[in-house]
Amino acid sequence: MTRLNIVLLIAVIASALYLVRTQYESRRLFVEVEKELALGRKMDIDRDRLEVEKRAQATPLRVEKLAKDQLQMRGATPAVTQYVRMAQAPSSAAQGARP
Repeated sequence: MTRLNIVLLIAVIASALYLVRTQYESRRLFVEVEKELALGRKMDIDRDRLEVEKRAQATPLRVEKLAKDQLQMRGATPAVTQYVRMAQAPSSAAQGARP
């Protein structure tokens, strides 16, 4: 009977230690998951902020200002526009005379 009690006591102690280890591992993994979720939320916020900045940088007024200031470009007006005319294509009668 004493052997049975010792075996059962060892089994209870082993299962208690296993339970403590399992609970510790579960808590550690839960904390890791929470950290990753918080990081994901932070990245979503950063992405949204960057999208807003991107839209603000691409406004037509800002692009025009940068083109004028940094690239020394100017608006196209009839005074600075050059028109190019294409040469007329040969007529079909002239093409028929060719060999």
